Amino acid sequence: MTRNLENKIDIETGWKNALKSTFDSMCFLSLMRGVKKEYLKKEVCPEFKNIFRAFDLCPFSKVKIVILGQDPYHNKGQADGLSFSVPLGTSLPPSLKNIYKEISSDCGIENKTSGDLSVLAKQGVLLLNSILTVRAHSPASHRDLGWEGFTDEVLKTLSDKKNNVVFMLWGNYAKNKKSLIDKDKHLVLEAAHPSPFSAYGGFFGCKHFSKSNKYLKANKKTTIKW
Repeated sequence: MTRNLENKIDIETGWKNALKSTFDSMCFLSLMRGVKKEYLKKEVCPEFKNIFRAFDLCPFSKVKIVILGQDPYHNKGQADGLSFSVPLGTSLPPSLKNIYKEISSDCGIENKTSGDLSVLAKQGVLLLNSILTVRAHSPASHRDLGWEGFTDEVLKTLSDKKNNVVFMLWGNYAKNKKSLIDKDKHLVLEAAHPSPFSAYGGFFGCKHFSKSNKYLKANKKTTIKW
C-alpha cells in the first residue's frame, strides 16, 4: 500500500523552538525513522499528518492546561491526534462519555454529542498522549518506539519554561509522570482514569474542570469553556 509520508514533519514554531534540542537529537531522528517504517508496513493510527496535531492546534505560547492520555484509540477512524478526542460524527468512546459526564456535573454544562475536542485545544488545552501512534487494533503496540522519551521532554519543557499550567493526570500511568512537573510552579490534579473500569473510583466527583478554571482565573488567565 502506498502512503504519502512527508520527508519532514512540520511542527508549530513555538514548539519547534522550545524543543529544538529534542527535535535535533539522534533519539528523535531514530524515533521518526521507526515511525515512518511502521506507517509503510502496517495500518497505523492516527493518520500520519495528524501525529503532531495536538501541538499545531495548541501552540506552545498558548498552553494553559495539559490533559495526558496514554496512546491513541486503535480502532480505525477514531484517533485524530488529540488525547481522548474522536473526529466529528464518530461514536463517543466510553472514557470520553465519562469525561463529558464529569464536565456536566462539575460545571453544569449539558452533555455534548460531538467527540471532537479541537475546540478545547484551540483554547489552550494540550490534549497529549504519551505515545503518539499505535498499530490499528493493537493497543500499546508502539510503546517501545521511543515516544515516551519525547513526550516526557515535552512535559519537562512545559514545566521548566512556563508558569501556572494545570496538569490533569488521570490513572496510574499518567500519575507516574508527576515527577517531571515542578509542583511549586504549576497545579497538578490527580484522579482515577475516566475508563468505565475506574471512573467510579475517583474520577467522578474530582471536579478538575472547575478547579482548573479557578486556578487560571486566580493567575489572571482566560478560563476554558468546557
